[in-house]
Amino acid sequence: MKTLEQILPVTAASAEDAHAFMFAPWVKQLGLCDFEVREGYVRARLPERDELKLVTGAICGQVIMSAIDTVAAMAMCTTERTTKGTAYQHTHFLRPARDDDLMVEVTVTRFGKASAYAEARVTFASGGELVAHAVTEYAF
Repeated sequence: MKTLEQILPVTAASAEDAHAFMFAPWVKQLGLCDFEVREGYVRARLPERDELKLVTGAICGQVIMSAIDTVAAMAMCTTERTTKGTAYQHTHFLRPARDDDLMVEVTVTRFGKASAYAEARVTFASGGELVAHAVTEYAF
């Protein structure tokens, strides 16, 4: 198994290993995949699966918020600094997440001394319509 020093900072080459190493087993069960990484940016696919859905057939909000937090944490780790964790997340849900995979895209808008801020966009994979929008803050 790799060490934290071997996978950080998160890069395109280390994204899969970072995801496997950094997160709890239930987070990995979300099935995030197809990582695209550059400094201050990570995008991942959240495959639509029955295990992630409400009785209405839409992917539940807890899943979407967890996916945002996971992808944001990876984006925060694309530099030499290691985050201490999530300080804040505010999410707006704009439409039901049904009948398509989701793309979770996080851009770090500011790396500060003690914290960093990011914006997240969750869109349908096939059409690109916005499903959810979030802002996050991470402690350093």
